[in-house]
Amino acid sequence: MERRTDRLDQPLASRRQLIVRPKMDPDAFGQFAEGFARFMGTARFLGYMTVFVAVWLVWNFLAPEHLRFDPYAFIFLTLMLSLQASYAAPLILLAQNRQADRDKVVIEQDRTRDERNLADTEFLTREVVSLRIAMRDAATRDFVRSELRSLLDEMEERGLEMRARAPEADPDQHTDERSLP
Repeated sequence: MERRTDRLDQPLASRRQLIVRPKMDPDAFGQFAEGFARFMGTARFLGYMTVFVAVWLVWNFLAPEHLRFDPYAFIFLTLMLSLQASYAAPLILLAQNRQADRDKVVIEQDRTRDERNLADTEFLTREVVSLRIAMRDAATRDFVRSELRSLLDEMEERGLEMRARAPEADPDQHTDERSLP
């Protein structure tokens, strides 16, 4: 006999939705919200809104009584502006949240890059210091020249001493290797 595991105090594993909700891409909607918020911050939007309100007011003030569509002290105009504001505010907040998220990512990337630059700078500083220390121990060109001059002078002195000690040989007398036994 098969035992049911469904319990009344726990939700069903697979729930059917009574109302099918439309699926929206959050990034696409976010991009729309940013575009809308960007448009609302322009002089063009203010101009369009001014023309819209002016036409509404002029039409409902100067048109014949039977053609006016907002005869009750512009209550419908107030309703339209409130409706526009009720949609604009969340869209602007959504755009600001997305911008704040992007700013956080940029700040984190800047921090990482700054840390890497600091580490590179510290490494290069240590390398320069070690090169300076090594250069103090290394012979400079002037030092090497002076040492070579002193060695050359010393060799010349020894050469003169050796010539003075050696019996004077006849410079015309050459030993021929072929004549040696």
